[in-house]
Amino acid sequence: MNTVNHAALGLDIGRLRVSFDGFVAVADTSFRVAPGESFGIVGESGSGKSTVLRAICGLAPRESGTVALTGGGNAPGAQAEPGSKAFRRQVQMVFQDPYGSLHPRQTVDRLLAEPLAIHGIQDAEKRIERALEEVGLGRGFRFRYPHQLSGGQRQRIAIARALILEPQILLLDEPTSALDASVQAEVLNLLEDLRRQRHLTFIMVSHDLAVVTHLCERLMVMQRGQTVELLASSDLAAHRVANPYTLRLMQASSGFQRREALAKAA
Repeated sequence: MNTVNHAALGLDIGRLRVSFDGFVAVADTSFRVAPGESFGIVGESGSGKSTVLRAICGLAPRESGTVALTGGGNAPGAQAEPGSKAFRRQVQMVFQDPYGSLHPRQTVDRLLAEPLAIHGIQDAEKRIERALEEVGLGRGFRFRYPHQLSGGQRQRIAIARALILEPQILLLDEPTSALDASVQAEVLNLLEDLRRQRHLTFIMVSHDLAVVTHLCERLMVMQRGQTVELLASSDLAAHRVANPYTLRLMQASSGFQRREALAKAA
């Protein structure tokens, strides 16, 4: 498997604010993600965590605040402006629903070729085969349609499409929540392997604290559009949390996992 050897990039988010028709979805949120780091954002539904990712990549309107790439020195795209073509080449997103994010009438080959055509990249054949290999799928998947794939295979295609431009940063919006538990583990392990091999920077949104503590080194807890707490994943795993909301979130997640385990055992 090939390794991309570009200098890693990070992100600096300063006082990010997003609102929709007067409703403040994200309120002056700031955080930094170091090059090569895996950073998690957690919170209950409606906390604004997915909106943060969408604002970073330009899918949600940024009312105010700054989004800046860090690191990379003078590497191509290191100084790209948010929303620009150069920025989108460095920062790619994997969505929660792999079926909804893949065009149902396009083959895998066309889905992977499209971003290459948009960015004027010529070696499409080699990149498509390499992308499929990297996500554990062979060239036999090239001419299948999304409905011919399982949920896990569709998410692997979505990951391949994000990686095919050789970005430095992946934004992961609940990338395994729509998958069965056994498939979730496979996709999470794949993501971790890809991060290490490509020296990628991850920002991952999840409601599952176990997933975040497994994949991420640090995390931000959000509630009602605001940052509640920034802490290391090791602190969360050891129950070393300062904010009552984080403690309640942790307890609720543990309780759900325990109830689920008991139900399966019964």
